[in-house]
Amino acid sequence: MRDVTYPPIIVTAKAAFKALGQRIVLTGTENVPREGGVLLAYNHVGYVDFVYGGLAANPSGRLVRFMAKRELFDHRWVGPLMRSLNHIEVDRGEGLQSFHTAVDYLRRGEAVGIFPEATISRAMELKEFKTGAVRIAAEAGVPLVPVIMWGTQRMMTKDHPRDFSRGKTIAITVGEPMHPTGADPVGDTARLHAQMSRMLADTVAAYPADEQPPGSWWVPASMGGSAPTLEEAARLDAAEKRERARKRAEKRAKRQSGK
Repeated sequence: MRDVTYPPIIVTAKAAFKALGQRIVLTGTENVPREGGVLLAYNHVGYVDFVYGGLAANPSGRLVRFMAKRELFDHRWVGPLMRSLNHIEVDRGEGLQSFHTAVDYLRRGEAVGIFPEATISRAMELKEFKTGAVRIAAEAGVPLVPVIMWGTQRMMTKDHPRDFSRGKTIAITVGEPMHPTGADPVGDTARLHAQMSRMLADTVAAYPADEQPPGSWWVPASMGGSAPTLEEAARLDAAEKRERARKRAEKRAKRQSGK
């Protein structure tokens, strides 16, 4: 796959990390194979997860093709960039095409990134997983590698102002691969969720204490932080979904009245 944009983007991103005085802590990157198809499953805590997620495969010399919502590809400026990086467009209403595209990429030896939660977790802990990750890995016959990111939410996430101040630690933990067969996608998804939950707890515990005081808003309530619980986050997500639907209905009504 031809990559003209990706290499300079990586160089630019690393320069930005350095300019921001960030400390990038990578653990377990040897679990990403240096060749052959591999599906990386990430937790999702912030809007910049796409920017940092590729670092998990960088020591192995891999470029990650992320599966991302269609809205990003429809954006005037972001869309052309996403396509130039050969990321995979996902239509949440009809995911069959993105499923086949991801399988095709993997069979051609690419590294693909997926967010099994589908959306950002306001609770900062793992939401319920979709079964797509294990089904894609099984169909393509490739390993499924879990990845936890921590610290990205401190820069840009839902319900909080952006903060690109200097000196933040970004922790990325890569776990041992799974090898789904397709025989039990629900069970495999539960095992993936359990493995990533343990990894998340370990990553949070290892994070610098001086950057993560008790009660921090970016830490799960179950781990001593003040982020919403999963139940509270679900209510906020539902309210957000209703508000988006209302705005879409208003736009449709305005277009129709203007005809």
